[in-house]
Amino acid sequence: MIKFGPSGNSESFYAAGYEHTEEAAAYVKEMGLDCFEYSFGRGVRMTEGKARSIGKAFAEAGVEISVHAPYFINFANPDDEMAAKSYGYVLDSAKMVRLMGGKRIVFHPAAQGKDSRETAVSRAEDRLKILRDYIYLNGLEGLMFCPETMGKLAQIGTPEEIVRFCKIDRVFTPCVDFGHVNAREQGSLKAAADYRRLLEYMIGELGYERMKHFHVHFSKIMYGAKGEIKHLTFSDAVYGPEFEPLAEVLHALALEPYIVSESDGTQAEDARAMKRMYEACAD
Repeated sequence: MIKFGPSGNSESFYAAGYEHTEEAAAYVKEMGLDCFEYSFGRGVRMTEGKARSIGKAFAEAGVEISVHAPYFINFANPDDEMAAKSYGYVLDSAKMVRLMGGKRIVFHPAAQGKDSRETAVSRAEDRLKILRDYIYLNGLEGLMFCPETMGKLAQIGTPEEIVRFCKIDRVFTPCVDFGHVNAREQGSLKAAADYRRLLEYMIGELGYERMKHFHVHFSKIMYGAKGEIKHLTFSDAVYGPEFEPLAEVLHALALEPYIVSESDGTQAEDARAMKRMYEACAD
């Protein structure tokens, strides 16, 4: 089943007097939403007891939970010692999401740095093969590890690069951030045909079953010559992308992704708006 939910807590969550992640479970459910993404962006600093407490709250609410691994992961780092830390960031995130009862870990693959594009991508690919081995060694192969499409030109993470990484092993499932793709490609996602072209390419490369339940990040994003600048809300009328044409394509292709809103402060509200748009297409 297709799922919609926020990345972290909206401003309205705190305005209502809530503080703790456990409280987000009932809040998200009351909003009519189905999932929630917890960010370890600044590092995996959570006790196992806290992870189980969060998991219990979300299980009772019937809301699925995913996590975003730390932002400073870089599998293309030329320094092997620095790159080794990236394995730990992903694996620690995975162990925590498993304690929470979730199964999806989103991560930023890499940055190009001073290397050529192919050198950086190839190095990241080799390191992700090592990550695959660690995933199996730690008994985490039942989880979904989701390398994300990225919004800045200096980052590794075009749709083609993400497909390349996901071909390494079935433990990898694409996280398509449509706002990032749109920002990187200077407003490329406008009509349903644009979304269909992208998704049919990924289905063609990875197979329908791999893509049926892929991971999605969605928000409008301001961009410039170097790509992504900042996340916006659905109220923005200048930058895209728009969700309605994507909703049409998801319904037409019978895809059932896990869709996370990353709007700036209105992520739960915008997730609810996306769910309503999708339901309108499905009726």
